[in-house]
Formats: sequence, C-alpha cells, structure tokens
Amino acid sequence: MPSRFMAQRRLDRGCSLASPNIQACARKIFDMNVAPVTLEGRRVRMEPLDLARHFEGLCAIGLDPELWRWTLNVCATPDELREYLETALAEQQAGRALPFATVDVASGRVVGCTRFGNIETKHRKAEIGWTWVGREFQRSHVNTEAKYLMLTHAFETWGCVRVELKTNVLNQKSRDAMLRIGCVEEGVLRQHMIGDTGVKRDTVYYSILDREWPAVKQRLESMRSL
Repeated sequence: MPSRFMAQRRLDRGCSLASPNIQACARKIFDMNVAPVTLEGRRVRMEPLDLARHFEGLCAIGLDPELWRWTLNVCATPDELREYLETALAEQQAGRALPFATVDVASGRVVGCTRFGNIETKHRKAEIGWTWVGREFQRSHVNTEAKYLMLTHAFETWGCVRVELKTNVLNQKSRDAMLRIGCVEEGVLRQHMIGDTGVKRDTVYYSILDREWPAVKQRLESMRSL
C-alpha cells in the first residue's frame, strides 16, 4: 500500500495552489488526528503517556539533575515530575500535545519521555521536544529510533509540512544532535523564555520541511542500522 507521504507527493502534483478545492483535497488524503497512538520500532516503542503505567519508571530515571540542566522546567522531586507530566497530559486534552513514554523493547524498561507539542493542524505543523532519556540509555539507539518513529508519524501519517525542534542556545550537545540528523538551523530568539529558576533563556530553532524529509529519513535509517 502506498504511504501517505507518497500520497502527498501525488497531491502536490495534482492540486495546484490556484485550485479552489486544494484544502478539501489535502483533508481528503491526510487526517491530522492528534490522538494517542503507540509507535512501534525494532528496538524502541513509544507508548502514550499514562501515569498509572509509566510514572514509577519515569521517576526512577527522571530526577537526575543533569537531565534538567538546559531545560525550562526543573524536576527535582517526584511531585515536581508528576506536575510536569500532568501538564503534558492537560496539553494533550486540549489538542496541543501528544506525550509519550519511551520504552526499550529488549528490556521492557521505561527509558525516557518526549512529546509532540505546539501542534497546529490548520498549518500542518508540530514540534518535537520536551525530550529526556535516562543516563544509561543516552548515546544509544533510543533517541535515534524515537526521532525516526515520531518524524515518520508526523510526515507520513499526519502529513505535516513542517516539524520544528528547539533547545537552549547553550546546549551544544542537543544542537549537534539536531544537525546530525539533518535539521536546518533557523536562528536564535533572544530572551525567548524564562525558566523555573528565573533564568532568561535564548532559544535556537531548527526545522525539517516535508520536502527535506526523504533525505532525513534515509539518514536516520542509516543511523538506526549502526
């Protein structure tokens, strides 16, 4: 069965911008249904965030201070982590986010958390972020496969035309990782956000466009095979 991404390529050829039915044509092929979904990979499974199932595992890895070094939020206690996750679920209820617990298939362990956020169905775009992975699973297969699964869902199921990512301008490790998978750096927003500790953060934005996705996908598939 042809993928939705290939269907989008046919849509782009078959519906000109001048067509009065182009929006209806786009809606016919893609349904940006922001509903909980499990994304299955070879070594990683992205499960819809469920506090009853995932909180204990997330708490076991998520209170490491290094995870929150460059983030807006700081979770130093179980109560703070629960509040952080409840906020993600509230955003999901509002249709603006889709949070996941990241599970290592081999061990069955919860190894991290991430989400789609700032979802705008009208403009067919979303952000991937709020990502953290337990120290033991950093620089492993986990984040690469998680990004592959989420980007595939965004471009090939939702039909996104843009996926954006952002990070603290001082977080060089994260910046290098985004460039490594093929994201395009767009620029820095100065004093863009104020974190829990009162620090004014400069934020650097990255993006992947639908026309760039085939090359990024190929790169991620190569990285997954290592």
